[in-house]
Amino acid sequence: MEYLNTKALVASIVYSLLGIFILVISFVIIEKLTPKTLWKEIIEEHNTALAILGAAFMLAVAIIISAALHG
Repeated sequence: MEYLNTKALVASIVYSLLGIFILVISFVIIEKLTPKTLWKEIIEEHNTALAILGAAFMLAVAIIISAALHG
C-alpha cells in the first residue's frame, strides 16, 4: 500500500477545496463589480461574448490558484 499515501490524499483534497473556495470568492467579487448580473446576461440575453469572458476568467484564476497552491 505504498502507492496510497493518506497524507498526500488529504492534502490534495484540502488544497482542492481551498482552490475551489478561492475561485468562487473571486467570481463573486467580479459579479459584484460588474454593472449587470453576469448569469442573467449569459442565460437570458444569450450574451456569448460575456460567456467566453467568464470562462476565460475562470480558467485564468484556476491556473493562478493551482500554481500558487502547488508552489
